Amino acid sequence: MAKATLIASVASVAVLAAAAAAAPAAALVTLNAAGASFPQAIYTKWFAAASGWNTVVKYAAVGSGAGIKRFAAGTVDFGATDSTLDNKEVAAIPRGVVQIPMVGGAVAVVYNKRGCNLSLSQAQLVQIFLGKLNNWKAVGCAAAPIRVVYRADASGTTASFTTSLLAFSKAWARVGAGKTVKWPVGVGKKGSSGVANFVGATPNTISYVSFGAAQAKGLQIAALANAAGKRVKPTAVTMVAGLSKIPLDGANRGTDPNPKGASSYPIVSYTWVLAYARGNKKLAALRTTLLYMLSPKAQGQANGLGFVRLPAPVRMRSLRAVRSLKA
Repeated sequence: MAKATLIASVASVAVLAAAAAAAPAAALVTLNAAGASFPQAIYTKWFAAASGWNTVVKYAAVGSGAGIKRFAAGTVDFGATDSTLDNKEVAAIPRGVVQIPMVGGAVAVVYNKRGCNLSLSQAQLVQIFLGKLNNWKAVGCAAAPIRVVYRADASGTTASFTTSLLAFSKAWARVGAGKTVKWPVGVGKKGSSGVANFVGATPNTISYVSFGAAQAKGLQIAALANAAGKRVKPTAVTMVAGLSKIPLDGANRGTDPNPKGASSYPIVSYTWVLAYARGNKKLAALRTTLLYMLSPKAQGQANGLGFVRLPAPVRMRSLRAVRSLKA
């Protein structure tokens, strides 16, 4: 009896295995996305996990400005930006827009000056990028001309950085803030990697990139005075302190270009995914991917890559936003 039962069980398993082998494999879904280079390091890691749900995410880190243009043109499945869309830009998207905070980070002031432990007041930083403070000796380092480097492409990182410079000093008002500005001095390089590589290879340079990019490239990072006058470098503690001061509106948008608090790093921001509110033909794969990015596992990888996991209330807002997306 036992032998007959065993034979029957083996036969059943064989039939099931044959049926499984004959069943068609789940179709592979490709999601095309483009946008900010600021979160590229963590997005690359997160998107590598998508094979677990039969999805490939092809992400072009072309900068926030170019990513927004592709999103507005409808040539991607989702976009990414460090600078959110205003009401006029949102109204121009026929399928609607849902702006979803994904992770936090900081814009680090990076430099290449051996033997120099750079610590700057907010006024000094502005004067350097205005070209009025142009020798390393003036900031306590060995004498040499300061070479300013900036992003040549439309960039959310530039928007965050210049918005903070404007908050730091009225002197920056003649330049203004935005994804692109007319820089008074310096040389432009395209993309975060272009800036980081140039600074890393070129002595006496100074620029700005995401803290994650600065950390990955091993660049020197300056300490900056915050609104309380304390000079701090971007760390998990100082970035969280700064981000905690940023309020979000009903569309999940928000900035604070010079957050209060003795522990706050002064140039911090969220980075956002731009999703279509409706007309998502690959909704299942898109939603699964975005929910993974917001999962405790994925968010837990932020600190190790130079980013900051979303505060719990912000993460809950982002989860609700993802679940609101429609086919």
